[in-house]
Amino acid sequence: MLCFDGKVSLYCFLGSALPFCCLLFFNLTSNFLFQFWGSVYWVPIIYYIFINVIIRTVYKGYAYQIAVRATFLGFIFALGIYIKTIAPDHIKMFGIYMCVMSTFHYSEFLCIAFIQPKLVSIDSFVINHSLQYTVAAVTSWLEFFVETYFFPGLKTVFWLSYIGLIVCIVGEILRKAAMLTAQSNFNHLVQCEKADDHVLVTHGVYSWFRHPSYVGWFYWSIGTQVILVNPFCIIAYAVASWFFFKERITIEEIMLLNFFGQQYCDYQQNVGTGLPFIDGYKM
Repeated sequence: MLCFDGKVSLYCFLGSALPFCCLLFFNLTSNFLFQFWGSVYWVPIIYYIFINVIIRTVYKGYAYQIAVRATFLGFIFALGIYIKTIAPDHIKMFGIYMCVMSTFHYSEFLCIAFIQPKLVSIDSFVINHSLQYTVAAVTSWLEFFVETYFFPGLKTVFWLSYIGLIVCIVGEILRKAAMLTAQSNFNHLVQCEKADDHVLVTHGVYSWFRHPSYVGWFYWSIGTQVILVNPFCIIAYAVASWFFFKERITIEEIMLLNFFGQQYCDYQQNVGTGLPFIDGYKM
């Protein structure tokens, strides 16, 4: 059953995304509302201010901290659909990218709220994952808009963008399947001490890969750049993600070998990490 924090986030995410999508649908069918406001740029701004006034009135304290983040991600999802609908062809796929990003970050929080309600926090949105993550995201935006300005035709290779979208969807499903399979054994942080209820999960997607959540995230991150058709960032994300997960898996497997000993050694012999050219830590 979803905890209170999860319910707050769900209400705010859907409450932010759905009305704006309905507003967009109404405009597409009637072609009236946005013309009334005079500018397609002001409508999202006014809408976002309005929903933030509502959540500020309804929620206080820690609940508000969750609500404001979930509302923002819901708005980004709806704004992505908005951009995909009204923007010029060479900008449209940035709207799809926004939907993919908002879905990933919100679903991270929702899954933790479901499987680890005692550990859920505003950090579970993984929005402020790290400085490197923020720099990588901003870099990809800069590449997209610079290339959009100088080479707009590059951003209309839609078949390639949709391949990237499929990669993101598959990666997202794999990561969330890993989280739901691991249940209370999953944590966003590498654990240095074995909890009393910590068991080695080897069934489900863990029978395919030792680190299915990392496999999903690895390909999801590359897929986001394929959606944007960012040639430089596709390569940079692949290389940076590979080194990040290689180090992360090494550290995590040292801990797992300390926790489970021979049981984890046997698991290593039968199941690979799932990431190319990464074998993990071997005794």
